[in-house]
Amino acid sequence: MPTPRDSRPSDAARTDGHTAEAPRESDKAPPETLRSVCVFCGASAGARKEHAEAAAELGSVCARRGIKVVYGAGGVGLMGALSDAALAAGGDVIGVIPRALMEREYGRRDLTELHVVDSMHQRKALMHQLSDAFIALPGGYGTLEELFEITAWAQLGLHRKPVVLLDGGGFFDPLARMLDHARDEGFITAEERLLVRHTGTVEDALRSASRKPPADATTSPVLTPDRT
Repeated sequence: MPTPRDSRPSDAARTDGHTAEAPRESDKAPPETLRSVCVFCGASAGARKEHAEAAAELGSVCARRGIKVVYGAGGVGLMGALSDAALAAGGDVIGVIPRALMEREYGRRDLTELHVVDSMHQRKALMHQLSDAFIALPGGYGTLEELFEITAWAQLGLHRKPVVLLDGGGFFDPLARMLDHARDEGFITAEERLLVRHTGTVEDALRSASRKPPADATTSPVLTPDRT
């Protein structure tokens, strides 16, 4: 069982060089081959079994293909289904969790790597640094907040990593319509709307996660993630 890693910025040597800072130039775009994917998903299982099944399938497929899974370190709900399946298939699973949640026993300790950080914001920044792409499964406020913040970073030109919705049961259909509405009302451009890709299967999600977003969908960097 791995020992949780304290990922405070002052302890950089204890996190294999990963700290919750602005992305380096090499962090901004995914490599040609998808090596790791950050998965945003709920700590609840949801009302329909299809959601947990999709989470488990994603974890299993990533493990079989040698793609590391980076996620919020939870052991229940969709987070549990995802990590259980990935670990059972022999995959590498990296969890990132704030210390306050770890102290309340919300994080699992049997992961390949476990990074314990000081805040929710450091959690998101480190998950960004550890990942080549982002896939969102169904979830609540936390999942949606993570999805929108990482998309906003892409809009600002802080990274060019793919952001993908994995939606086998129509959960994200209303969100996709809302994004279309925001485009039609002039709050995001047509190019910026393309930053969030809507897929219905694990295969499509991973395929989409392997493709960079269009260059004209982002602006020049004006912020760093620790300032957003």
